[in-house]
Amino acid sequence: MTTQQRSNPVYRYVGGAAAAGITLLAAYYHDRAVFDEHREGIVCMRGYPLVGGLPDLIANKDKIHEWFTNEFKTSDVLTATMSVLGLPRHILTVDPNNVEHVLKGNFENYIKGPEFHNAMNQLFGDGIFNSNGRQWKYQRKTASHVFNVKNFRDQFTDVFVQEIEYMSEKIWNTAIEKDEPVDFHDIMFKFTLDSFILLGFGVQLNALGSKEKVPFAAAFDEAQKTTFQRFVNPFWKVTERLQKIAMPWKAGMNEHLNVVDTFAREVTEKRREEMARGEEKKDLLSRFMNARNADGEPLNNTELRDIVLNFVIAGRDTTAQALSWTFYLLLNHPRVEEKLVQEINEHITDDIMHDSPALYEVIKDMKYAHAVFYEVLRLYPSVPLNQKFALNDDVWPDGTHIRKGDYILWSPYSQGRNTQNWGPTANQFRPERWFTENGELKRESQGQWPAFHAGPRVCLGQNLATLEALVAIIFLLKRYKFQLVPNQNITYQVSLTLPMKDGMMVTVEKRE
Repeated sequence: MTTQQRSNPVYRYVGGAAAAGITLLAAYYHDRAVFDEHREGIVCMRGYPLVGGLPDLIANKDKIHEWFTNEFKTSDVLTATMSVLGLPRHILTVDPNNVEHVLKGNFENYIKGPEFHNAMNQLFGDGIFNSNGRQWKYQRKTASHVFNVKNFRDQFTDVFVQEIEYMSEKIWNTAIEKDEPVDFHDIMFKFTLDSFILLGFGVQLNALGSKEKVPFAAAFDEAQKTTFQRFVNPFWKVTERLQKIAMPWKAGMNEHLNVVDTFAREVTEKRREEMARGEEKKDLLSRFMNARNADGEPLNNTELRDIVLNFVIAGRDTTAQALSWTFYLLLNHPRVEEKLVQEINEHITDDIMHDSPALYEVIKDMKYAHAVFYEVLRLYPSVPLNQKFALNDDVWPDGTHIRKGDYILWSPYSQGRNTQNWGPTANQFRPERWFTENGELKRESQGQWPAFHAGPRVCLGQNLATLEALVAIIFLLKRYKFQLVPNQNITYQVSLTLPMKDGMMVTVEKRE
């Protein structure tokens, strides 16, 4: 505005009116985003005039799980709402009864909504994590035939043992000989990547044999990080373009997706050729190639890509992270490690370690090993934060009124650390909490412990993930003793799942 304009009474009037209007709006919307309604009967997380919780969301985007955990601890409630400029209304809960109601009790009312689908679509397409209705149902029904007991006992256990033996020889024995520290987290990702690419695509990726990160894995990880940031950044479409302009040399979402897509499509085309020659395969890709989509048509390459990549993240990422956090906790709690090693030595002999059906049966009866794994997932759930969308109004068990169009957030990470849910020892690593007074292993309700989701969408692969994790834990602890390299900052990387931000360096020696 020029000096002449500023001196003009009309301009002064308009400017004063605008300032007065903004002041009035700021006074009315003093704790929430402008034009957001006040919601009666529900605590609102801290907000600033007109922008609501946007400043706090930006400030905590790299430690969002701790932020939510502390917010619930400070407010002493289990359900709250968040008003953020640029985002739709979100209701957050760590109440087990609410979680079970959303995922199970009133399942049909809560879907993967527009915000979820828009953020996830580029990476996961119409795969099982990002789909609703008929698309989701046919994928789940087809996949359910893969996750049966015979596959666990034979093919899956064989693959896990095979990859662990390779890992022992190439990684741990070599590290002992050279007396070198190793990034445990990186190795677990390579182990589960090799295992699940073999089970999912029938391809030997050999990530464990590579000193560098496999391009497919690196691109997949970066694409996941970008996908999660889209949930907490209402202006991601703009900021991603600006970042590309400012740093054109840095690979962006499209470049990462190109690497992922190229790998998936090349494998799919090769498999079509193999099947045309009459070669029989048992991997997930081959099984879906013989299936049909929700419209009764054979699956095209894009549909196959979406389906298999969804299962890769389900198996590869979550299990690698669970194993990493397991050993992080064990190495910080020698009492638990000693007790677990004792159980392993009582149940596992060298003969059993190389007899898949026998190994499968023995592992089922190892109660303390299961308790350790459940306790790890209570504190470090592989999917630490999740979202749904309300199709219609609803009332939750705690009396919270949900409106059509609300987005629902539940935080297994915060839930596991909440003393109202788990008592005064909620922040402690205590596998013993998973036993009854009679010494039997207990399982909490799906709402109380949603580590594998709940209700109709409960994880199909939970038994597979548990089997792979326990096989790895047993083999590694029976053969090796690990120690953390001192002075590490071991924390999580904010992503769709819960990876370690900077890995976890360990030293290793043979266990006597």
